[in-house]
Amino acid sequence: MSPSALVIGEALIDEVVEGDRVSRHPGGSPANVALGLARLGVVTYLHTAIGDDADGELIHRQLSASGVTVTAGSVTNALTSKAVVILAQDGSASYRFTLSWDPAHLDDLGSPTIIHTGSLGAFLQPGSEVTRDIIRRGRSLGALISFDPNIRPTLLPEPGRTRGSFEELAFSTQLTKLSDEDAEYLYPGTPLDDVLDLLIDGGVSVAAITRGGEDAYLASGGNVVRIPSVRTRVADTVGAGDSFMAALIWALAFDKDGWDGGSISADRLQAIGDIAARAAAITVSRAGADLPYPSDIQATNLPRHEGENL
Repeated sequence: MSPSALVIGEALIDEVVEGDRVSRHPGGSPANVALGLARLGVVTYLHTAIGDDADGELIHRQLSASGVTVTAGSVTNALTSKAVVILAQDGSASYRFTLSWDPAHLDDLGSPTIIHTGSLGAFLQPGSEVTRDIIRRGRSLGALISFDPNIRPTLLPEPGRTRGSFEELAFSTQLTKLSDEDAEYLYPGTPLDDVLDLLIDGGVSVAAITRGGEDAYLASGGNVVRIPSVRTRVADTVGAGDSFMAALIWALAFDKDGWDGGSISADRLQAIGDIAARAAAITVSRAGADLPYPSDIQATNLPRHEGENL
């Protein structure tokens, strides 16, 4: 059976507003991760909820063109969801959503190597129950589980309830990634190294925290490494974290030696982190969530640095 990934979560249209200019791109964090994995050569399936409308067709067409197989049950009677993305002069993005998350039950999971979920698909009712059912069944089949909460505070319950839902899912995964903003929302005032410890102590095998254009941190077992960011000219930050996530999954579970879901060495943490940082830098240098192919990553020169064990 070929190695493959199953991604569950929202796919939507990003309507990007930059001054007087408006552009529209397929997006949604889980859909972006699926696209990124497929572009990196992973056989990838996406279970989502898109409408039988022009926006849904645009999403389906882009994903298919990059090699993502969208499950047959992903087309629903609801309108395709939308995120209005407002770009500041520095390329940073703020979001306003018009969406629903009510996917169909997925009967056949296949035999995925890894199942990934995150963002609204992991939290928003009623579909979060479908997401968590797939995760439970996938674990029983031996699939690795990865998770990126990609917190959207305006769409979620108060932080205490969200933190409980987060930990219930995160502590059942082998790989969890947060941004520093996610960490601050979930654990306000807690130092990032303590958040990493909390994840590892909770059973996560590899934990990551990204910090926008600053260095990222990866932890596994007793190892914590700093991943220097790759400096690049920023077009916008849409999809940067998703690109980091997709490359992290690829480098861990599909590239070279593969992964059994256990703890890994500091050297391997540094190597996979460098790949993920490189992928994110490529994405921020492009407009929209235009995630890289392996040839893009291989062609990108990283700055010289010494890996630092923390």
